[in-house]
Amino acid sequence: MVSPMETLQVERADGIVTITMNRPQRKNAASPKMFNELREVFRSISGDPERDRVVILTGAEGNFCSGADLSVIGEVQMHHLAWMRQVGETCVSLHRLPQPVIAKIEGVAVGAGLNLALGCDLIVAAEDARFSEIFALRGLSIDFGGSYVLPRLVGLHKAKELAFFADIITAKEALDLGIVNRVVANTEIDAFVDDWARKLAAGPPIALSMTKKLLNEGLHSSIEQAVEAEAQAQTVNFGTADTQEAMAAFVQKRDPEFRGR
Repeated sequence: MVSPMETLQVERADGIVTITMNRPQRKNAASPKMFNELREVFRSISGDPERDRVVILTGAEGNFCSGADLSVIGEVQMHHLAWMRQVGETCVSLHRLPQPVIAKIEGVAVGAGLNLALGCDLIVAAEDARFSEIFALRGLSIDFGGSYVLPRLVGLHKAKELAFFADIITAKEALDLGIVNRVVANTEIDAFVDDWARKLAAGPPIALSMTKKLLNEGLHSSIEQAVEAEAQAQTVNFGTADTQEAMAAFVQKRDPEFRGR
């Protein structure tokens, strides 16, 4: 199914929802309309985890996202602070998705486009991918959650280097820094991401969503809080049909069939 959105293509198949940012003439730069549509589709996905088990976020025609489209900032019909708070709500709606989210990156992922990718759970980059916290070159400060995610990935001082100098880094450099999970050939990225997505879609949705939440919140928790949260999550798992199915499948030496219940 394809959603009739102006700036996005949304396709669903076999529990996988693929969101393609579709403004190739601007290297998929995010217009105010795109930020609003991303927020809308993220919230829709969040509300239906049985239908949508895994999310792929990508860009059209060889680029991921070149950041916010500053050429149309004049179209914003509100105070800039109010608008940036709406952009922030889009960021939060991505981070709150219970499903695993894979960013598939070809070409450029810079500025808000890079931080959009960093808000995903897994990042697969093609060999030609290029990354930058480009804000300083535009007279801007970091946004779309970059101040939150980047130092947690690369450390505070390296995050400051990337943000202050706004250098463009290669996919290999991003891999070495821990910004991306994998770098694959451009000709192989579709098949690689599809394989990961299918494996996640076949997994236990409830358990995966709670694992995602535990890992995210574990960054801010004491060990006491972490193990208590783990105990509560595991108690939920023990009461699900999926866990019973997994145990039965183990005994019967077959693959489990998870239904998200």
